[in-house]
Amino acid sequence: MSLSTWLAFFAASWAISFSPGPGAVSAMASGLKYGFRRGYWTTMGLILGILGQFLIVAVGLGAVLAASETAFNLLKWLGAAYLVYLGWLQFRTDAAPVAVEAGPAAEFRIRDLVLRGCLINLTNPKGTVFLMAVVPQFLNPAEPLPMQYLIIAGTLCLTDLVAMGCYTTLAARMLRLLRKPGHVRWVNRSFGAMFILAGTVLATFSRRA
Repeated sequence: MSLSTWLAFFAASWAISFSPGPGAVSAMASGLKYGFRRGYWTTMGLILGILGQFLIVAVGLGAVLAASETAFNLLKWLGAAYLVYLGWLQFRTDAAPVAVEAGPAAEFRIRDLVLRGCLINLTNPKGTVFLMAVVPQFLNPAEPLPMQYLIIAGTLCLTDLVAMGCYTTLAARMLRLLRKPGHVRWVNRSFGAMFILAGTVLATFSRRA
């Protein structure tokens, strides 16, 4: 991959990473609830989800999903249902004042945050289709593909780490403002609505979009 090609993809990656979507919503929700240091683990899961999607595309399964209406719709509805489920959980979250310091250790499990982030990206077929549409534009078939895949995946991970970190920090800084149960209830419901909206949009996504 030439330097000019990589620079073009690098610029595109920032737009891709900062685009509002389920990943950004998840990063903000974690930052709001746990603060930056702990909430950022969700971003680790999001990155794993992106790598999983990229692997699917690289080995050709993405093409199968794009060609198979049944497989595509199954993954689409699973992703939509999961987002709606997250929204429902957010709606049911107790309206307790938010503190920067997390609660007991049992209430905070890195595994749960990483798994949540991973599933959000991994079950988003729009992301897979998007990668299938974008990645080939920056590949040179005359050069070894594995190294090009590695460069593209690494670039996407780098920009997403920064972008999701910004979203997490933005939400974490809101913690000091949320000292009344009424405020927390409003924010929880707002994030719940955002998850449900993301799930609804995902459910209506067309393969031709």
